[in-house]
Amino acid sequence: MDKKQQIITALYAFIRQRAGLEFGNYGDVKAYRAEQRAITKDRHQARQLIRDVELRDSISADDILAAAKGAYSGRLTLVQHDDGKVSVDYCTGQYFPTEYRKAVCAVMASVLWNWKRTQCMPAGTDKPGDYLRAGFKREYGRGLAARWFN
Repeated sequence: MDKKQQIITALYAFIRQRAGLEFGNYGDVKAYRAEQRAITKDRHQARQLIRDVELRDSISADDILAAAKGAYSGRLTLVQHDDGKVSVDYCTGQYFPTEYRKAVCAVMASVLWNWKRTQCMPAGTDKPGDYLRAGFKREYGRGLAARWFN
C-alpha cells in the first residue's frame, strides 16, 4: 500500500471511531440528540471529502501532509511509524466528540482547495477565491461548500 493510501485508510479509521458523547454534559435529551445529529453530519461530510481526495490521482501524500500542518490550527497530525504504518493524532481544543471529524474535514477541504487552485484554475482568473468557491458549490452543493470552502 502506498503512502497516500495509508493516510486515507488511517483517516477513515479515525472518523469511524465512536464520538464518546457523555449524556451528563447535556441538560436534556433534545440537546444531546441535536449534538449527535451534528456529529453524524460531520462524519458524512468527512467521508465524502476523504473519498474525493482519494480518487484524485494528482493529489499526493505530501499534499495531504502539508495541508494537515496548517488546517484546523495544525491540531490533526499524521504520524508515520517505523513499521511504515500511518496513524492520526489529534490535539483536542475543547471537546473531542464535537471536533475530531471537523478537523478531518478542514484538512481535506484544504487539500482540495490547494489542488483545485494549482491544477484546475485558469491562468489570469480575476477573483480566484470566487472562482474556486463557485466550483466547489457546483460540485458539493451549497451546504458543504459554504461550511468548508468559504
